[in-house]
Amino acid sequence: MEQSWPVRVVVGESDIRKVTFHKRPDILEELLSELKKRLGLQYNFMLHYEDPDFNNAFCNLTDISELPDRPTLKIISLENVGIILSAASPSSSASALSSTYARSSPNSSDTEILPHTEETIALTSHDPWPSTFEVPYFSVNTEYRLRQGNLIYMRDGTRKSVSRDMKHDILQKLAEEMYKFSAYPQDEHFTTVAAALIAKHPCLAEPGSPMGCYGWKNSLKFKMGNFRSKLRRCGIADVVVNGNKRAQQNPDGDPPRKNLKRPRRSETNFLPDLPLGQDASMLERSRQLLENEMKKRFPDVALVNQLMSQTFSLRRKEIVEEQPSVKQMLGRWPALFRKQQVANKQTNTFPNKPNYSFKSLNIEKYDALSSENAFPDFTVFPNHQTRDVRVMRTAVLRCLPVFLGDDGSEFFKVCFDSHATADVTQVPVGVLTVIPEDSQLPGPHALPLEPSSTAIILEGIIVMDDIESHAQAFCILFGLIYALHLDYPKRLKNTFDFIQRVMLNIGYGHLRPKLQSLKNALLQ
Repeated sequence: MEQSWPVRVVVGESDIRKVTFHKRPDILEELLSELKKRLGLQYNFMLHYEDPDFNNAFCNLTDISELPDRPTLKIISLENVGIILSAASPSSSASALSSTYARSSPNSSDTEILPHTEETIALTSHDPWPSTFEVPYFSVNTEYRLRQGNLIYMRDGTRKSVSRDMKHDILQKLAEEMYKFSAYPQDEHFTTVAAALIAKHPCLAEPGSPMGCYGWKNSLKFKMGNFRSKLRRCGIADVVVNGNKRAQQNPDGDPPRKNLKRPRRSETNFLPDLPLGQDASMLERSRQLLENEMKKRFPDVALVNQLMSQTFSLRRKEIVEEQPSVKQMLGRWPALFRKQQVANKQTNTFPNKPNYSFKSLNIEKYDALSSENAFPDFTVFPNHQTRDVRVMRTAVLRCLPVFLGDDGSEFFKVCFDSHATADVTQVPVGVLTVIPEDSQLPGPHALPLEPSSTAIILEGIIVMDDIESHAQAFCILFGLIYALHLDYPKRLKNTFDFIQRVMLNIGYGHLRPKLQSLKNALLQ
């Protein structure tokens, strides 16, 4: 039998405890996780240990093999780590925190997908683009000249003559503020920022521009490109990923604007940097621990959540840069295909906590929208007086492709529960509905409103099954599409875009006419 391993743990000045392990942990992450569980700690911490080589003085613990047989460990809270690191050099900060993070289990939310802990949010994590852009304050010198210019403009309409240094300061501050929301702003974003600048400082308006800000918008685009180049030289992940484009130093590269790896649907935390003090090899060891944990019949949910948050940046790097297949992701990241990780994570990928009730879409309005006042035979239509929310949601989601001109025949799949498996190898993205054997369907493409269970298909593989309802399957599917950076099904592009832009309120800009018409009709 293996001998137990006693550890003396200094939690605080007046709180020193003895913790006995059945066996010595193999890796540092396992030790951190077990200590957090046994000591009941609710905060993040690093470990110091008494090093016998230095007369038992405390040193940072970076490798569990450094510990003696009966070690004394000291808990160091990381709640104020930002203040500590600000006074330290980058090299000392990295070594001080290497492999020493212990992450608490993330809080749950029904509408969020990706990690949102302080450790996983790096410099490159962005907030959703705001509905109203707030122009930042510039340097004291620039603010004073703008204030004087605004007073003169209000008095006699004279516009401000902007000097070179003043324009540089304004554009630099605006680029930095825009980067908080997106490394690659769209054209409407630049228009919004330029218009907000003119609204706050009317003395900067251009007399020859239709909106008074076309020149500022054009300058902002150039400044944002230069700002990204500076960040790329610093090694910021979400711009470095697009650094091998065609240039004078790289004539054989791709065209500058071809296949850019950037958020496509207002995602946040698209490609964060690795956590401070950790590298890819450390996170790979955590991933292997996570993979081994998922092989157990009953995995430790708290440990799985902790390791998923810890390895988030590594997972995003693989997905964005390497673009692996779904089968490869199932092998390397099996925990990602659990409902708790997709539809129950805390992130800003679904901003503003979207409402999945779809109350604005009701069956009476569908009747009014239908030109023939009848639906095709692919759905069982519920009674108008039904109060079953799940039935109503299923009908709404199934009917959306009809009004948007999409073809859902390859997306919605049905099989009987008596069938062992269904042939889904040719389905790139789909939802499989399992129904009782005695169900009677009105047509060859019918979809029952109360199925036995529902499954999700990605690249010809059933990745998740035993989902409770059709609406929940759609929500989880959206989570997987965002988490795996997948494209919407080609034949249901309007439907998914409508759900994203209207139902979930994710995205910025004008709706296509077909989507806007349906939205207007449903809100009447």
